[in-house]
Amino acid sequence: MSTTAVGAKRSRVKLGPLAGIVGFLAFVEFTSGILQGYYTPMLTDIARHLGIHDADVNWFEGTQLMLSALVVPAFAKLGDMFGHKRMLLWSTALTALASIALPFTDSFTVFLIAWTLQGFYVVWLPLEIAIIWSRTRNREGGSLLTAKAAGILVATLEAGAITGALLGGQLVDSLPLWIVLLVPALFVVACYFVIQFGVKESTDHQGGKLDLVGLSLISIALIAFTGGLSLLRLNGPADPLAWSVVVLGVVLVVPFVLYELKHPDPLIDVRMFRSPALAPVFLTAGLFGVSVLGAQAPLSTFARTDPEVYGYGLGTTGFATSLIIGLYLIGMIAGALLFPKFSQWISPRITLIGAAGLVGLGYLLFLPFHDSYQQLVTNMMIAGLGSGALVAALPAAAASAAPATQTGVATGLTNSVKTVGGAIASAVFGIVLMQGATGVAADAAGTAGSLSGYFSVWAICGVTALVAAVLLCFVPKDAFTDRVSFVPQPAA
Repeated sequence: MSTTAVGAKRSRVKLGPLAGIVGFLAFVEFTSGILQGYYTPMLTDIARHLGIHDADVNWFEGTQLMLSALVVPAFAKLGDMFGHKRMLLWSTALTALASIALPFTDSFTVFLIAWTLQGFYVVWLPLEIAIIWSRTRNREGGSLLTAKAAGILVATLEAGAITGALLGGQLVDSLPLWIVLLVPALFVVACYFVIQFGVKESTDHQGGKLDLVGLSLISIALIAFTGGLSLLRLNGPADPLAWSVVVLGVVLVVPFVLYELKHPDPLIDVRMFRSPALAPVFLTAGLFGVSVLGAQAPLSTFARTDPEVYGYGLGTTGFATSLIIGLYLIGMIAGALLFPKFSQWISPRITLIGAAGLVGLGYLLFLPFHDSYQQLVTNMMIAGLGSGALVAALPAAAASAAPATQTGVATGLTNSVKTVGGAIASAVFGIVLMQGATGVAADAAGTAGSLSGYFSVWAICGVTALVAAVLLCFVPKDAFTDRVSFVPQPAA
C-alpha cells in the first residue's frame, strides 16, 4: 500500500466505541486542568496570605512535583497489576481530601502539606492513556487512535486550565481567599463520581505484588536529591552540605537500578531506558518538565510585579494575569489537537522535534521581549503550541512503543521523568530568583524576585527545550507507529 493510501486510511480512523469513555475521561482531565490553572493567578495573593516571599512560592511546585515523581511509578505499576480505574479512583480521593484542606488554613506548613498531597492528580493522565490503549492496541491504527484520544484529553485539560485560570483570577479579585480556594475541591469530588460510574476498568491485569523494595530505594534517592536542592535554596549555592545531599541522591539511584535489573517483576523496568524509541522520549519528558512545570509560578509572579516599585514586571491584576495564562493554554489546546494531524502528514518523530523547537523559541524570546503585555502573550502562545503537542504526544508515544504489560509504567514514566525535571527546575528557579532580590519600597521590600533571576529562568527553559529537540533527532524514523514496539533487552 502506498504512503498516500496509508495516510488517507489513517485520516478516516474514528474514535467510534471509544467516544463514550473518552468523554468521561475528558471530564477528569477538565478537572485536572482546573487544578493546574486555577491557582496560578492568585499565587501572589496566597504568598501574602501566608506571609512568605514570592520566591518561596516555588516550594509549592517543588514539593508537589517531588511527590508526583514518587507516586506516578507506584500507581502506574499498581494500575498494570490490579486495574487502572481502581488507581484512578484512589488518586482522585486523595486529591479531593487535600483540596478540601487548603481553604481552611493560614499556616504555611499545613498549606504546603495539603498542596503537596494534591499532587496525586498527576497520575490521572498516564492511567487514562493506559485505559484507552488497552482498548485500542489490538485494533488497526491503534497508535493513531490513542494519539487522537490523548489530544482530546489534553485539549480538555487545557480548556479546564483556561476556565480555572479565568475563574480564579476573577474570583480572587472579589471574594475572600478561603471561598476562592474551596471551588477546585468541589470539582474533584464530582470527578470521583464520574470515574466511579462512567469509566470501565481496563483489561489484561497482570496481578502480582508491588515491588516495595524498589519503591523504597527510588523514594529515598528522590527525597535525598530534592532535599539537597531545597537546602541549596535555603542555604545558598555555596553550601557544601547541600551539594553533598544532592550527590547522595544521584548515587542512590545506582542500587535501585541494580536491584530492578534482577527483580522478576520490577517497579520500573529500567531496561526500557535502553530502547532507542523510548529513551529519547523519557529524556525529552524530563527536559520538557523544566518549562511546563517549573516556569508557571515565575511567569505569574513576574507579570504581577509592580514596575513602579521594582523597575520591571507588568503590575497586572489577578484577572489580567489569568488572561495571559488563558491565552497560553489556548496555544496548548491548538498544539494538542494539531499533533495527530501533523503526525499523519509527516511523522510523529518530526512533529515532536518541531514541538520542542517551538517551546525553546517561545521562552528564548522572553530575553529581548518582556516589557509589555503583548510581548508576554506572544511568547507564551508560541511556547504553548509546542507544549500542548508534547503533553499529548509523550505518553501516547511511550504507550505505542512499550510492551502490553508495561503500558501504565511506560506512560507513567513520561510523567515521572517530567515531574523530576520540573522539581529540579522549581528548586533551581527558586534559588536564582532569590539571588539579588530586593525591594525598593519599604512595605514591599524583599518580596519580589530579581530580574536577573527571571532572565535565568527563561534561558534555562529555552535551552532545555532545544536540547530535547536535538535528542529526538536520534529516535528511529518509524518510531511511535503501529510497526514499532519495545522489546526488552536481557539483563546483563
